[in-house]
Amino acid sequence: MEIVRGSRTDPKPSDRRTATFTGVVYGEPLLATADGVAVTSVFFAPGARTYWHSHEHGQVLRVLDGHGLVCAQGGEPQRLDAGDLVWALPGEAHWHGGAPDSMLLHLAISLGTTNWLGPVADDEYGGTR
Repeated sequence: MEIVRGSRTDPKPSDRRTATFTGVVYGEPLLATADGVAVTSVFFAPGARTYWHSHEHGQVLRVLDGHGLVCAQGGEPQRLDAGDLVWALPGEAHWHGGAPDSMLLHLAISLGTTNWLGPVADDEYGGTR
């Protein structure tokens, strides 16, 4: 068993995410295990988003605050609100981020290797494909 104490007991700065994100995004790694489980708190400014990506064994997103968008490849962007939970299937290409007019804070539980693909085009983000 492992207990990860909150940032109040061991403050660490959040890191700015740039290489596989569009816009202003900050991540705070909370847990990373040897068997490929990563838990991260991620803040997206309005309009900011991940690149297209997939996870070897899937990903769980829990929206903590704000409003956002999530989209599986081949689908249309779906609105996310505080309290929503997303399960991205293993290998399912998808993206997620802040809504055009709202920040988004979510907890991401990523399982296995992440396969980063290309950026999300503005017309894909806006849902006007």
